[in-house]
Amino acid sequence: MAADLDHPLNQKATSVTAAQIRRRSDSSDRDDPRQAERFEKARAARSMTLLEDYVELIADLLKEHGEARTTDIARILGVTHPTATKTIARLRREGLAVSRPYRGVFLTEAGIALADRVRRRHRLVVELLIAVGVPQESAEADAEGIEHHVSDVTLSAFERYLKKSAAGGRSLGATGKP
Repeated sequence: MAADLDHPLNQKATSVTAAQIRRRSDSSDRDDPRQAERFEKARAARSMTLLEDYVELIADLLKEHGEARTTDIARILGVTHPTATKTIARLRREGLAVSRPYRGVFLTEAGIALADRVRRRHRLVVELLIAVGVPQESAEADAEGIEHHVSDVTLSAFERYLKKSAAGGRSLGATGKP
């Protein structure tokens, strides 16, 4: 096995890969002033992902049960009670939720608006994935990650595509072909 690793073809493949990496790192992308902005947007989206998941779940619990208890939030999200408590405190600091002693967690108007936006994004992403042939179960699972990182511009494009498809325009089947 060690002889295979020392084989000249393997070394050449490694050096080609290294050369490709060097070319890529020498690319003008790193000098693009918009690159920092794109990274900042990605970091902000990751930071909001957790809050969006909590707000969406709290809205669902309030709708279904009339209350959203920290214990239930922790259990459903698969986190510890202290973790849920810490995140709920962050929701309060961000003005998205309020806690009432012995009554649980409630969303502010801003929290309700965020939950509505997250649900809309989730629905659009699921519908698009299904429209391009992704099975329902996979579409739901994949949308859970995508929904937090898709821009409003992209969502608008998804919506236009879905409307065009519904109006008899071209849509893609499971094979990715019209």
